[in-house]
Amino acid sequence: MSAHKAKKKFGQNFLVDEQIIADIIRAIRPKADDNMVEIGPGLGALTRPLLKLLNTLHVVEIDRDIIARLKTDYPQDKIVIHEGDALKFDFAGLPAPLRIVGNLPYNISSPLLFHFSDYAARITDMHFMLQNEVVERMVAAPSTPEYGRLSVMLQYRFYMEKLIDVPPESFRPAPKVDSAIVRMIPIPADKITVKDEALFAKVVSAAFGQRRKTLRNTLKSRLGEADFAQLGIDAQLRAENLGVAEFASITRLLSGRA
Repeated sequence: MSAHKAKKKFGQNFLVDEQIIADIIRAIRPKADDNMVEIGPGLGALTRPLLKLLNTLHVVEIDRDIIARLKTDYPQDKIVIHEGDALKFDFAGLPAPLRIVGNLPYNISSPLLFHFSDYAARITDMHFMLQNEVVERMVAAPSTPEYGRLSVMLQYRFYMEKLIDVPPESFRPAPKVDSAIVRMIPIPADKITVKDEALFAKVVSAAFGQRRKTLRNTLKSRLGEADFAQLGIDAQLRAENLGVAEFASITRLLSGRA
């Protein structure tokens, strides 16, 4: 089969650095009977080493040319190919508990992370290659420049850790950005203090909607001075100064009124 040309519309950059690949596999620590799913296997940088260690590997791929390769290049009794868009894929149809890995297309990484959040109860862990800037935002602490809506919305559902820095020259074609590997482990349901997720999302979105404004301004349609006093939160702070716990307590106060 001829060499595959990376397609911009799918955000394709293929990992070719053997040392980085080995480091990723070591971080994942696959066991033979894991229910492992790879998102966007591409040219098989992770697929090949994973198949050596696993009894079965599920892959989700949208590119028809790559799907054709998957059908000819790998032992078909060990690989289960799901053709289609990972953003629309129903992970509830796969055997749990799931372990998910992948070099995520950088152009749709945030929506994909939120899509995986919907299946957190079925997932053991996830290891993803992402744009470094996105990983820094995911793991950021309050009151740092990287901290924002993405940080809060993922940190209330997952324990996250940045594992490995990956430079552009580790890929073909080389992206214009640095990349990184992040590990995400779902927080157990009984440890999640947010019950009304939709309201939590609205509060976080409103608070970060105008980053430079104080909470008194961004949340004025929801909270009055007495509410801030009851919560023990300074209304002069900005969204970036609050941790997940504070956003959760705001949500609990508001949902108690509904």
